[in-house]
Amino acid sequence: MAPPPLLLAFFLVFACFAETGFAIIYFSSLQRSLVVTASHPQPLLKAGEDKITVTWGLNQSFLAGTDSAYKTIKVQLCYAPISQVDRAWRKTHDNLSKDKTCQFKIVKRAYTTTNQTSEWTIERDVPAATYFVRAYALDAEDQEVAYGQTTNLFEIQAITGRHVSLDIASICFSAFSIVSLMGFFFAEKTKGRKAQQ
Repeated sequence: MAPPPLLLAFFLVFACFAETGFAIIYFSSLQRSLVVTASHPQPLLKAGEDKITVTWGLNQSFLAGTDSAYKTIKVQLCYAPISQVDRAWRKTHDNLSKDKTCQFKIVKRAYTTTNQTSEWTIERDVPAATYFVRAYALDAEDQEVAYGQTTNLFEIQAITGRHVSLDIASICFSAFSIVSLMGFFFAEKTKGRKAQQ
């Protein structure tokens, strides 16, 4: 049974409204007008310990007024292509609403025409992978309009869950159990000798 014409008309109007109300933003349509650098003490960084210093600003080779729509800068930690292989939950997608490349927020602040810097301590829940840093320029409606990213890659080593204090405690308990076992064995042997006499 075919749906009534009025219902079809309603769905068509709704579909048109949804298409115009929620604009789809494609990464390939964004202008790469930001220069982004990330400095760190070594190429292998530890989650929960090491820091990254990120600097961003407008590429001076662009015409004046290029950044007139920029209101906010959002800087994120992103998975490098090598760390996306066979991991659908990290995959790059041109449609930014479906993109999973950049999942960790470093900083979000108001855009200024001068270069800005932020120091970020790598969060403890960041998994082991190879990363880069990307910054998005957002307009007044919080929509991405431009970007910039680092060209250098770096690795982050995740927290293993083991700490020195835990290792020391396990060694102490192991030593105590061995001493207890030897003491119990010696006591039983002494009891056995007394019983025989």
